[in-house]
Amino acid sequence: MANALSTQTSPYLLQHAHNPVDWRPWGEAALRQARELDKPILLSIGYSACHWCHVMERESFENEAIAARMNELFVCIKVDREERPDLDKIYQTAHQMLTERPGGWPLTVALTPNGHAPFFAGTYFPPEPRMGMPGFGEVLQRVAGHYRQHRARMDGHRQSFANAMARLNPEPSAMRLPAVAATLNKAAGELAGQFDREFGGFGGAPKFPHPTQLELLLRHSALNAGDAGPDQSARMLDLTLRKMAAGGLFDQLGGGFYRYSVDRRWNIPHFEKMLYDNAQLLALYSDAAQYFGAPLYRSIAGQTAAWVMREMQQSHGGYASTLDADSEGVEGKFYVWNDTDLRALLQPGEYQALANFYDLAGEPNFEGQWHLAVHPESEGRADDAYAASGDDALQSARAKLLDARNQRVRPALDDKILTAWNGMMVKGMARAAAALGRGDFADSAAAALDFIRAELWRDGRLRVTSRHGQARLNGYLDDYAFLAEGIVELLQARWRSDDLAFAVAVCDAMLDYFEDPQSGGFFFTSHDHEPLLHRPKSGPDDAIPSGNGAAARALFKLGHLLGNSRYLESADRTLRLFARALERMPSVHGLLSMALQAGQTANPTIIIRGQPAQTAAWRAACRRRYHPERLTIAIPPQTPNLPPALASRKALGKTVAYICHGSQCSAPVDSPEELEARMGGGDSGRGIDGE
Repeated sequence: MANALSTQTSPYLLQHAHNPVDWRPWGEAALRQARELDKPILLSIGYSACHWCHVMERESFENEAIAARMNELFVCIKVDREERPDLDKIYQTAHQMLTERPGGWPLTVALTPNGHAPFFAGTYFPPEPRMGMPGFGEVLQRVAGHYRQHRARMDGHRQSFANAMARLNPEPSAMRLPAVAATLNKAAGELAGQFDREFGGFGGAPKFPHPTQLELLLRHSALNAGDAGPDQSARMLDLTLRKMAAGGLFDQLGGGFYRYSVDRRWNIPHFEKMLYDNAQLLALYSDAAQYFGAPLYRSIAGQTAAWVMREMQQSHGGYASTLDADSEGVEGKFYVWNDTDLRALLQPGEYQALANFYDLAGEPNFEGQWHLAVHPESEGRADDAYAASGDDALQSARAKLLDARNQRVRPALDDKILTAWNGMMVKGMARAAAALGRGDFADSAAAALDFIRAELWRDGRLRVTSRHGQARLNGYLDDYAFLAEGIVELLQARWRSDDLAFAVAVCDAMLDYFEDPQSGGFFFTSHDHEPLLHRPKSGPDDAIPSGNGAAARALFKLGHLLGNSRYLESADRTLRLFARALERMPSVHGLLSMALQAGQTANPTIIIRGQPAQTAAWRAACRRRYHPERLTIAIPPQTPNLPPALASRKALGKTVAYICHGSQCSAPVDSPEELEARMGGGDSGRGIDGE
């Protein structure tokens, strides 16, 4: 018999719709029931691709005895963290405060029925005691008993917890903004202290890509590009990008990146594929291809974008959210190989080429099977994303394996469309389109943006998610900020007047509904959002980078492009709110550090006026050398109703360009060669080890 989740659109919630647990979605009906029955709330937060969420469901939520205990002692609420990041942010923070260690998914939290204050938090629990963990049934009994025993003190607990969380928001300060160079220098130093000098990345296992921190290294290297020889930041970045591309973190057959590596070497991943990880890594590898001039990075970016278009982009244009780690109930089953199958599929020469390139010798590397990662001795051949151009036997083997893999039972696809994540992928696709000269990538980004505008923009506001024609939930800061960034990037890849108007409308709504005009910065939830235990202003980057950083960066770029003082002042107030954090821990506030750089009036804005067919060479001149904050817009001559700042950069009957810094622009530049020469002093680029 179905529970109350059966009416939801989230694939994650629907996965639990037939549990014997009386699950409710978060909403007034469930919260009112908890108050009326004076029962604590058992809040369970997860997402559809989460392996341990599936495990806990099989072991506990489908267990009749455990479900009966949950129903008896609690009002049980299930939340998709991708649809409700507001709740996830609050209760992940609460977990860290209560347990003094990071949280994760599934997140298990007990809340008071009045005020929804957490008084117990954990993550995965086995059904019976195991590995030093108590059994979930015992946990339920003890938590409910604690609530009854301390019921009289719960209202006071709620207030004290809310006060403690409120203190996490930054306080306005009168300090000046730190300098860009000092901020990037300090960030690079912090990252160097965490750097794995053998395999790249930061820290040990499990190892996450941390694309925001890697982009900081790219920017720091570009800032110092006038120095002789490759610098430390460039070497750290280059080693990490190469090791990730060679390892099992990258899908060696199908393209795209998995969530994280369980080992230092990047060889064995957690097999889920997330849209937001791939969006950030696509942009990063595209920028690295431009900066280093490395064919490997072009190929990795191209394969990642191709995988997104092939497997994640839906027929309506939007990008799906995640691919599950599991297939047929087994983690990684879709991706791994046993030796018998390999020998049956391949000719002897193909098998040998594959075995040599991917080091298929000795004991298999994943639960008795092979997950493909490049042999360390083969990494030197990696000028073509480890496809080993010219090695026909290896190419043939890879093609056969991919074809065979495509016949397997595929991992489940969470096909809901999330506005924030789609905004990130629009940006990634647009940057790849510009860096690689791929019009099809720009087409993909434009299709996704058109879907968002048609389906998720309602009455001047964004919705969080759409699935099967149902757009739901009041948008968060991330939806507006990351979408605004994506539109700005797409405008650089392809001019569409409606996109500029949409970017302005999104930013105006973000300022109206999220900005704190007194203290500066942006709240994560809108002014008319459902009241919750805490209303955060997020500054540090997490798996999703800071919404305040993305908002400030988008406002700086549009503000400089349009001469919009409201945008520039709002972005400046945001940085000033976080100035102390930027000075103390810039690597933790990576996107805000980049916004600090975006605010500099020395950044070039290039406005090209000419017919699209004639501006290709001009665009290429702008792309020749990497500059992290150069904005390049090519506008056809007859474009009507341009904002005054753009209309004043007139088309002159031939293709011309204007180089602007802040509100000051050059006289028209008459040729792409002159444009490139005029920009040369402020742009950056270098090669590593002869590239």
